[in-house]
Amino acid sequence: MKAIQYTEYGEPSVLAPAEVERPVPGEGEVLVQIAATAFNLVDAVIRLGVLREVFPVTFPAIPGIELSGTVVESGPGAGRFAPGDAVIGVLGMTNAGSAAEYTVVPESALAAAPTAVPLVDAAALPVGGLTAWQALFEHAGLRAGQRVLVAGAGGSVGGFAVQLAKRAGAHVTATASARSAERIRRYGADEVVDYTTTALTGEFDVVLDVVPRSDGSPLGLVARDGIYVTASAEQPTDAPVRAVRMYLHPDAERLATLVAQVDAGELEIDVAERLPLTELASVHERGQAWKLPGKVVLVP
Repeated sequence: MKAIQYTEYGEPSVLAPAEVERPVPGEGEVLVQIAATAFNLVDAVIRLGVLREVFPVTFPAIPGIELSGTVVESGPGAGRFAPGDAVIGVLGMTNAGSAAEYTVVPESALAAAPTAVPLVDAAALPVGGLTAWQALFEHAGLRAGQRVLVAGAGGSVGGFAVQLAKRAGAHVTATASARSAERIRRYGADEVVDYTTTALTGEFDVVLDVVPRSDGSPLGLVARDGIYVTASAEQPTDAPVRAVRMYLHPDAERLATLVAQVDAGELEIDVAERLPLTELASVHERGQAWKLPGKVVLVP
């Protein structure tokens, strides 16, 4: 089968097309024919080797942790899905990746794909949707009536966070560039602040920061009993308030709930670009340079 592979840590140029053997599902796994994978910044971080002590890679490696596709074959002990079922899911950080025509996935990490959007676009839901939900509800314990700041609402995680927080009854302030402002208002944000022109003020019960930074600058906006959750920056070590650096974990049950919200028209998936998988190296390059217009899905 065709795949994108790398044999050493390094810049995007280490990613190259390869012909590899199609994997065989093991105990509790299914073989999925990939409809699309999606780029996430963590893919670039893992490829660079920055997280090698946390997420070691065995070479040769196929990148990609997010997917949509169709079940082809089930391994021993797997029976929730049948051949032909459309699914979405998140792979473990060190698993063989989704940048290929096929991959094996633990069945426990999969949910049925939404039917309200094309299967290719459904690849943009798992990582962003789950990260946003886990940040807001598992870590921040968000409740109705609280004031929430989503710093970096123009991206995938931030966009889902705005929608989920608003549906939970929060008052949502979001930072976004002018390019994304209209979409973020459509998601329900009560206030949209253009971070390129306007300084943030106010006090928030929950600050979700999905903008990579090292200074933890939104910390000063967290209320005394509030919480700062970051999905991108390092966890502050001297924060005057509760501060959490979160890591995404697969959750098929919660993913199924998000799928139901998409199908009910309660949650919107935004895809900025749909590209062939052969463009993955250039997407990594643009992603590292923060030059992507939004969520990018890649089709084998």
